[in-house]
Amino acid sequence: MQLKALYTLRFRYPEAWDAELTGPGGTEEFNFLFAEGHCTGRLSGRFRGANHPRRRTDHTYGMDLQGFIETEDGATVMLDFQGYGRAYPKGRRQVVGAAWHICADERYRWLNDSISVISGEVRAPSKPPEELAELVFDVSELVWEAPTD
Repeated sequence: MQLKALYTLRFRYPEAWDAELTGPGGTEEFNFLFAEGHCTGRLSGRFRGANHPRRRTDHTYGMDLQGFIETEDGATVMLDFQGYGRAYPKGRRQVVGAAWHICADERYRWLNDSISVISGEVRAPSKPPEELAELVFDVSELVWEAPTD
């Protein structure tokens, strides 16, 4: 199999809410975050979405993000991201995941049965709390190849 670059997504969470639950096994955190940003590459345009991750007791976030890209050429591409926000390294936490896309526009219908992978970072702001953390995801299409005999 191969990976073919699809787009780079840069976004921030301008609004967020959370709830913590503490019990004998530790503390879990549930979040709801609005996301806004922009992507460049084979898909370019404005991004909007919402992530509702759960932070486990080991401080790993379970990403559950849905949203859309309004492409520069007028299409709307819906997306679903699932994955992990790792608790390390500090200042540039790693993100890994999978992505699915849906689009009715003929120019992007090839996305409807593709699977993509995510490799990214949560970049700590240089001036907290005035600045928000920036998330940067490289999204690549997984290209099918026949298995070896």
